[in-house]
Amino acid sequence: MSIVMNLYYTGENGNARKFAQAMEDSGIAARIRAEDGNEKYAYFFPMDDPETVLLIDAWKDQASLDFHHASPMMGELAALREKYDLHMRAERYVTDTADSSADEKFLKK
Repeated sequence: MSIVMNLYYTGENGNARKFAQAMEDSGIAARIRAEDGNEKYAYFFPMDDPETVLLIDAWKDQASLDFHHASPMMGELAALREKYDLHMRAERYVTDTADSSADEKFLKK
């Protein structure tokens, strides 16, 4: 089981993409990826909304996510969000551990 957070950052004048680039350039994103329990930390850009960035952020368990939220880098992240005047919404998912072999026929590898 993993916890997957889909975080949507929305701004104006390209600020969401500037934020994502700043997260990468500053090394904050790399430090988050290196945290114990982080399984994925990746930014995506919706084709139909140039002012939004999607962050897919996955953690092995709630304890890992709680540790991340308590880390000092959350202050750095919050400062960048403020700098770029971003608004957020979140979706939280817990991964399904059921047999997914039936889905394989829909995948081209």
